[in-house]
Amino acid sequence: MSIKVVSLFSGGGGLDLGFQKAGYEIIWAIDNNKNAVATYKENIGNHIICADINKIDLAMIPNADVVIGGPPCQSFSLAGKRNVEDERGQLVWRSCN
Repeated sequence: MSIKVVSLFSGGGGLDLGFQKAGYEIIWAIDNNKNAVATYKENIGNHIICADINKIDLAMIPNADVVIGGPPCQSFSLAGKRNVEDERGQLVWRSCN
């Protein structure tokens, strides 16, 4: 039995690749950058969509055992402004609702 994974803020798929190599099954992924999605499709699979997480119906995300993601870190990082109220900092909360 494989452990099913949903990936948010997937980018080019580095995190997903690690999970995949560890035996997890990535069943759905999303990122809003078309170049990152193209890279992901080339190297990992076609189960990724190019879309804004704020504009999709969260009910379309399939059930999974694990949710992983690499959300934009500028709102939280010491190297950034650490303004969690900015638009990027709110993306994490959208995916939890």
